[in-house]
Amino acid sequence: MRPRLPVLILSMHTEVQFARRAFKAGASGYITKDSPRSELLKAINKVIDAGTYVAPTLFEKLVVDISRATEHPPHEALSDREFEVMRLIASGKTVGEIAGLLSLSDSTISTYRSRILDKMGMRTNAELTHYAIQSKLVD
Repeated sequence: MRPRLPVLILSMHTEVQFARRAFKAGASGYITKDSPRSELLKAINKVIDAGTYVAPTLFEKLVVDISRATEHPPHEALSDREFEVMRLIASGKTVGEIAGLLSLSDSTISTYRSRILDKMGMRTNAELTHYAIQSKLVD
């Protein structure tokens, strides 16, 4: 309804890939919920003034990540929904559990799973889980 409305993401995730995804989706700022209140106020004001804000704790990591981004990791090819499903699979959730959580059918989740494995060049949930843990995409 208001595509120019600035969005500030307040997240529990301190990993760079979440911030990168937020900015790709159009966010104006990204701050973690463990940031001090004064930092949150600064972020809100910056975004309101049509600026961009990145939490200081993520800024350096994000710059390093972007400078190394010539070769993209396999999960970067996934859509946001595929990425969400991949994280749930890697967390040990079954197709039925994921379908229930996302209010989708089992067959839709199975289709997502197939696409994810295809795009990432993998064959099993075990490979996917190993990759997600190594890449710190799941806890």
